[in-house]
Amino acid sequence: MVLLEVALSGGREHPAMPKTPEALAEAARASVREGARIIHLHAYDVQGRETLARKPCAAALRAVRESCPGIPVSLTTSAGIEPAPRRRLDAISRWEELPELVTANQGEPGIVGLCEHLIDRGVGIEAGLLTVSDAKAFVRSGLADRCVRVLVEPLDPDPATALRHAARMEQTLNHAGIQLEQVHHGDGLASWAVNERGLLRGHGIRTGLEDTAVLPDGQLAPDNAALVRAAARMMLERA
Repeated sequence: MVLLEVALSGGREHPAMPKTPEALAEAARASVREGARIIHLHAYDVQGRETLARKPCAAALRAVRESCPGIPVSLTTSAGIEPAPRRRLDAISRWEELPELVTANQGEPGIVGLCEHLIDRGVGIEAGLLTVSDAKAFVRSGLADRCVRVLVEPLDPDPATALRHAARMEQTLNHAGIQLEQVHHGDGLASWAVNERGLLRGHGIRTGLEDTAVLPDGQLAPDNAALVRAAARMMLERA
């Protein structure tokens, strides 16, 4: 079965961006009703800033798990939240309530050690590839056989450029013999083009307010659930 993942929060401004545990739980529940089978999220502190701190991450996890029992939850490890590798690893090493998964962008400093730490603690790794260089670094890292899946996620705003980069990343993985499950998405309107190509290639897809604020027709999406509904419709049309 092709996987549909939702990325509820982080990285952009939107009136419906969920930040509190209660809002994340509500958005997760609505997204699962529309067909999402994995929930990815960024936690926020009381000032509304993205954080890797133990307590906010645990609160977000508990709220979403209670609202969506049995659905795997993925937390971010983004260097955009904490760019210093040692401080980032220190913050994550303090997590007591662990997610099933994390996304780990392979082009970030210190990412291999961070992945190894989380793997040792039983957390699954979704290896994020934002560029072709990230894909090559992932191949060299030797992490592939210990990861759960790969996220092919070119961030180019131009759809044609994003599609070229997604194809080159996939080709890099194929040439290296990496057979991990892949989930494809992009950024903004281009995300839908990357989703469509991913589906045609037999891969999973991801959507949500972290990835795009607009629907396939370019109109502002009212919330995460509307994006998941559009992605689920795309999956049915291309099945």
